[in-house]
Amino acid sequence: MEQDAAAAPEDADSQPTYRVERPVYDEALVRSRLLSRRDHSTTLGQRLAHQLRCSSEKAKAAALSFLPILTWLPSYPVKQYLFSDVVSGLSTGVVQLPQGLAYAMLAAVPPVYGLYSSFYPVLLYTFFGTSRHISIGTFAVISLMIGSVAVREAPDSMFYVPPANGSNASAVLDVEARDARRVQVAVVLTTLVGIIQFVLGLLRFGFVAIYLTEPLVRGFTTAASVHVVVSQLKYLLGVKTQRFSGPLSAIYSVKAVLCDITSTNVSTLILGLVCFVFLFVIKDLNERFKKKLPIPIPGEIIVVIVSTGVSYGMSLSEDYKVDVVGKIPTGLLPPTAPEFSLLPSLVADSFAVAIVGFSMGISLAKTFALKHGYSVDGNQELIALGLCNFISSFFQTFAITCSMSRSLVQESTGGKTQIAGLLGSLLVLLVVVAIGFVFQPLPQTALAAIIMVNLLGMFKQFRDIPALWRNSSIELAIWLVAFVASVLLGLDYGLLAAIAFAILTVIYRTQSPESAILGHVPGTGLYCDVDQYEEAAEYDGIKIFLYNSSIYFANSELYVNALKKKTGVNPERLQAARKAQKKRAGKANGNPSGPLKVTCAEERGVTHEVLSYENAEKEQGNGQLGDRHGEEAVFLEPLGAVHSIILDWTPASFIDSVGAKAVKQVVKEYAAVDVRVVIASCSRTLLSELDTLQFFTGVLTPEMVFPTVHDAVLRCQHSAGSLSNNGTT
Repeated sequence: MEQDAAAAPEDADSQPTYRVERPVYDEALVRSRLLSRRDHSTTLGQRLAHQLRCSSEKAKAAALSFLPILTWLPSYPVKQYLFSDVVSGLSTGVVQLPQGLAYAMLAAVPPVYGLYSSFYPVLLYTFFGTSRHISIGTFAVISLMIGSVAVREAPDSMFYVPPANGSNASAVLDVEARDARRVQVAVVLTTLVGIIQFVLGLLRFGFVAIYLTEPLVRGFTTAASVHVVVSQLKYLLGVKTQRFSGPLSAIYSVKAVLCDITSTNVSTLILGLVCFVFLFVIKDLNERFKKKLPIPIPGEIIVVIVSTGVSYGMSLSEDYKVDVVGKIPTGLLPPTAPEFSLLPSLVADSFAVAIVGFSMGISLAKTFALKHGYSVDGNQELIALGLCNFISSFFQTFAITCSMSRSLVQESTGGKTQIAGLLGSLLVLLVVVAIGFVFQPLPQTALAAIIMVNLLGMFKQFRDIPALWRNSSIELAIWLVAFVASVLLGLDYGLLAAIAFAILTVIYRTQSPESAILGHVPGTGLYCDVDQYEEAAEYDGIKIFLYNSSIYFANSELYVNALKKKTGVNPERLQAARKAQKKRAGKANGNPSGPLKVTCAEERGVTHEVLSYENAEKEQGNGQLGDRHGEEAVFLEPLGAVHSIILDWTPASFIDSVGAKAVKQVVKEYAAVDVRVVIASCSRTLLSELDTLQFFTGVLTPEMVFPTVHDAVLRCQHSAGSLSNNGTT
């Protein structure tokens, strides 16, 4: 074999060229002369010994992987980073404090539990997390999912008690008992979420987030924003309505608020609207002048402080019946074991919360890592979130993930490491331990305004719809299904429906991929769709079929149908026509029942012999028949101009037994009507699968597989007796 590769000329304007002169390769030749497999055979014991072997380097790597803080804290540049981290930590803590109080309302637990959830998990993530910029803590979507479960498991109807004086008055809601039960539900759910995330991390299941595609996540979070806004309407208006959960809960909530809108507390509404407008203006200013402002204006903490002062000074709770946060106990709670008897009813919900929480965290972590030039480990992030949720749940917290708004604050104010998050959590700790009681007069309508304004950015995701309409109808369908299903069915069932639909779209794409007949672009080694490119020309007698998918049980029949339709060569019809010709030839010969050899007229100097399908497998080699003697021969005209079909398997990444059987069957059917089928551009991995499936048996041999389409074309032309001028290289 001679081979010559020409390097690029020195002229900078010219294109590099290459010329290779070699024989036509098929798989049999490749295996016998070119490639030899490396010996990777090891016993199970050897593999286990290798995995369990311990060394100082392996122990150090495991420790650094499990505690990422050890990779950067010893070399922490105090002079360069500390001031930035302090400023960032204080800025983030100022935002985390009101958000913790507000998102506890979404989780259907007293506000102080939002402060607990803003301290313990952040402290733990500093040690176990791999991202340097995300802000761990309460998040609206996760809080709402927890609240839906808490309300479902501990509805108001379970806690109505008769009046103490025994009068005929209506039953009274025991708010304290209800809240205690909902806290138990949230804590147990958080424990289970932590266990699931931790185990998935140990099992290296960090890839599960890929099933939550970006359109799905954006549609889902937009729907969650609708649920959040709907749930806060009653606090903004000051009306007393039941909190709903489950399918159609958003519709029921809106209906309940509208039915009771005449009882709106005007003082509550005015205060809420003032807070809303103020926060909206502050956020707009922060966005407009973010390059000029050293730190964002802390609108949330201003609203909390001012509204608390106004509420206390004007006695809004007593004189105007404005709902306030109420009692905030001072200090931290001692660790207690969760109420594990609640576990069985929370398993499905915990999986949903665990996956959504991880997906939110890893997507934002990867965004910041790409921006700042470092990497995050998805499996370690699962472990970190799992430990944050599991350990913190013993201190009465609810499930957490990263918050987009706080993460942007932490990063934009100069945060370099999780020292910033740690300092922010210490600020929350100061409030919990020392001055939590100060926020007892805080109006709930102010917290509702904080929640709503923070979610305005989520509604900008509706802008995805026109872009997806132009670019990808399938991704648009995923977005809309995720949104509609989550709004109508609730976040848990909606997420499940959205994931199921997204998986169905993958199946649909593999079942209905684009297929094409390829032609050669003269003077190149390129093969392109003849329907799309004028320069692409087919070779006489050869069809090159491309199917943009792997071949497996769900699309194997569709693959065969597309092959027959695109090539225009239907072996069943050709077989029927051949039998008719054979019958007429037999009658013309005067011996219709005797042995008969039916031979087509010569085309391109090659004689093609055709047998019935039953005899084809025994006596033909993939369309090439040996000579037989002692039989009477009758020469017939060929039924079609196509003598070879090349299956381009470049897009195929796998094949299963059903797909392999379908391909073998269609190869035999074409062979029965003198059409040779070969395979080109099959990857080595796919060839190994074919060997495992015992694909190369009988008439199907490695000689029918070629490394490139051009190899296959040259062999088919040679077998047909001539080479086309435009096929010569």
